[in-house]
Amino acid sequence: MFVVLAADPSVDRMIEVERLERAGLHWASAGTMRPSGKGVHLARALASQRLKARVVVPAGGQEGDNLVSLLRAEDIEVIRVRTEATVRTNISLVEPDATVTRVNEVGPRLTGGEVQVLADALVKHADDAEWAVLAGRTPRGMDAEVLAELVARLTVAGVKVAVDTSGTALVEAVKAGPALVKVTLDELKSATARQLTTFADVVDAAQQLRSLGAGAVLAGFGAKGAVLIEDTGAWRVKVVTAKPVNPGAGDALLAGFLAAGAEGKQALAAGVVWAAATFSLPGTFMPWLGDLGVCEGEVDESSEWEEAVRG
Repeated sequence: MFVVLAADPSVDRMIEVERLERAGLHWASAGTMRPSGKGVHLARALASQRLKARVVVPAGGQEGDNLVSLLRAEDIEVIRVRTEATVRTNISLVEPDATVTRVNEVGPRLTGGEVQVLADALVKHADDAEWAVLAGRTPRGMDAEVLAELVARLTVAGVKVAVDTSGTALVEAVKAGPALVKVTLDELKSATARQLTTFADVVDAAQQLRSLGAGAVLAGFGAKGAVLIEDTGAWRVKVVTAKPVNPGAGDALLAGFLAAGAEGKQALAAGVVWAAATFSLPGTFMPWLGDLGVCEGEVDESSEWEEAVRG
């Protein structure tokens, strides 16, 4: 069982239009509605591969009802914490050439009481979990220290904790000693105040996070693959595939890594395959079992540490 805290979820509406013109009237040719937000994508990726996922979400209002219904329709167990404010909505306008224009709402502000109930719900429902994942930015009303406290509480309870967040919340959570931290290039730069030009720089920055308390560091780089730094070594796996456009690719990377045992280059390669499978999928679709085979043979282990991380 994987338990995920998705503290800033959303409902995404993807609307297909023939051509987007500013100040014009547009008729949608198709539209879909999906649960979204960091953590939500991760739970969906796990569930799409027939793995048990439980997600703890703050969910108020009609959009909260929609979020819960959509998640349960994908066979995800939902622990709902009702909030005064409604769940945010994001809109993606998709043109035939795959150009996407996104409009994202700012998430609701949680009350102090709601934050406490949310934290307690996660700890309570993680008692049978192999991993607990703290994912996404902290919503307004939730202090950065809350994630650090959750890392400590869950670790004491014997649950392995993975953290996928950013900013001050990431730094504070790392100090609490999570077993795994997942970052992007920008998140790693911000957390370490380092200039990251090559993958060797990435390894050094990841070791800095480990010296602060992180067990292992998983860093994702889109089409350039991912890097894993842990006690037994550092590995890089890259993938030759299309340009990533799916905002859920980072969640798929972490989901695949966790599902494959969360240790060593084989788990890293699995995570990269899961992420690559999302690249060609529209909006926030997650890969199903049959999608993963498409990427087999495209994963290439690499030790080119002096390669530039951008470009």
